[in-house]
Amino acid sequence: MALIVQKFGGSSVRDAERIQSVAKLATDRFDLGDRVVVVVSAMGKTTDRLVQMAHEITPDPPAREFDMLLASGEQVSIALLAMAIQARGYQAISFTGPQVGIETDRSHGRARIVHINDTRIRAALGEGKIAIVAGFQGATADQEITTLGRGGSDTTGVALAAALRADRCDIYTDVDGVYTADPRDVPDARRLDAITYEEMLELASRGVKVLHRRSVELAVNYNIPVRVLSSFEPGPGTLVVKGYEGMENAIVSGVTANRTESKITIIGVPDRPGIAAAIFSALGEAEVSVDMIVQNTGLEGRTDISFTVDHEEHARGRAIAERLVGEIGALDVQSQEGIAKLSVVGIGMKSHSGVAAKMFAALAREGISIDMISTSEISISCLIALDSAERALRAVHAEFGLAAPATAAVKTAQGGLS
Repeated sequence: MALIVQKFGGSSVRDAERIQSVAKLATDRFDLGDRVVVVVSAMGKTTDRLVQMAHEITPDPPAREFDMLLASGEQVSIALLAMAIQARGYQAISFTGPQVGIETDRSHGRARIVHINDTRIRAALGEGKIAIVAGFQGATADQEITTLGRGGSDTTGVALAAALRADRCDIYTDVDGVYTADPRDVPDARRLDAITYEEMLELASRGVKVLHRRSVELAVNYNIPVRVLSSFEPGPGTLVVKGYEGMENAIVSGVTANRTESKITIIGVPDRPGIAAAIFSALGEAEVSVDMIVQNTGLEGRTDISFTVDHEEHARGRAIAERLVGEIGALDVQSQEGIAKLSVVGIGMKSHSGVAAKMFAALAREGISIDMISTSEISISCLIALDSAERALRAVHAEFGLAAPATAAVKTAQGGLS
């Protein structure tokens, strides 16, 4: 008897018909003899509507009340799903995050889980019930409602799997797995049977929205296998694990383009110790997340420091940079929007050379200029113009031979890929 945590996103429970489908997926797993915990998000665009309503009341909703409001969406989902499962003749019980013992810190809107008391949920499983848990929410030690921020339901699912020492966490979405590229941009992208935690972390941090980075970090820390599946059609999905057979054969596993990047450059920074620390400490204190960082070689005692941030944080990041100009004795600030970050990711890059050369050659053939470049052990990223993103994705995807076999064969016959 395995213990499986199933997580369903908002599109999977968007209406009564979809909730009935989720109920069947949960009871089908239960019929296999497994114990089942189901984590669900709010229905469809419920959270977006609640956010809109709050801002119609006030442009700056109080953080505590905002969390109280947003947490209500999942409460609707869990109750309806429990009813649907019971209507199928099975025992089920729904829990809010606080009821199931998900304790968080006090950071409203972006809380982090600090502890899960699994007593109540284990009791329900011991009674033969399917336990249904609200994702995205928890409570502080003194019972203040909190929400977990972006990807919160994924985080809840993997955190519960870790606390319960589950055999696997199945993440059901509106896609049937992790692909070598976004199929909307690259039609011949191939679904991966398996991918490592390292690769998934890199892809998540570079804009792939199949799994949220925090959930993958938890899976890594507690060695929880995660399977990405579609709630709309059957299939094997993609298994996210520590390692898999044949993992060193693939040099590159995926190509992605993050279209939400903005670049900020502080010009004429005094080239002396402690300046970079001052810049990025100020950004960190303002909770501006920095991605790529490039510092030019110093000239006549000054240097330029460029960094990228999410476009939603561009205005705040630029304002901080402009304030720092006077404080650190820099000369000016420039910023650029309308850019994309193109990345290739693959565990095989650890043991193969020439990956960067192939990537840059593919871009050069397309006449695509490269701005900033950054690397890690298993990834290479570069900034390019936003309007070149789709063309760049397709060129680099083809360069590394990542197309689905059937599609590649057809394109070969048509004089395309070779």
